[in-house]
Amino acid sequence: MYFVYIIKCAGGSLYTGIATDVQRRFAEHKAGVGARYTKSHKPQKVLYTESHANRSLASKREAEIKKLKRVAKLQLIKSV
Repeated sequence: MYFVYIIKCAGGSLYTGIATDVQRRFAEHKAGVGARYTKSHKPQKVLYTESHANRSLASKREAEIKKLKRVAKLQLIKSV
């Protein structure tokens, strides 16, 4: 099982990623491991997650979300 997640970062920016364990990955982001973006934009909170059966589907959905404008991402988060 893979998850697509959206994290709120310092300054109010949003970061989208995929992981098999969102809480572990969030802890890695907070520790400055992995994504370059979250090293300079400190992660604050996981706002959204959705599950997918495999990595391929999760990656495709991650790409779709990353293409969305901020307003659409916020609507997605509110829909949960």
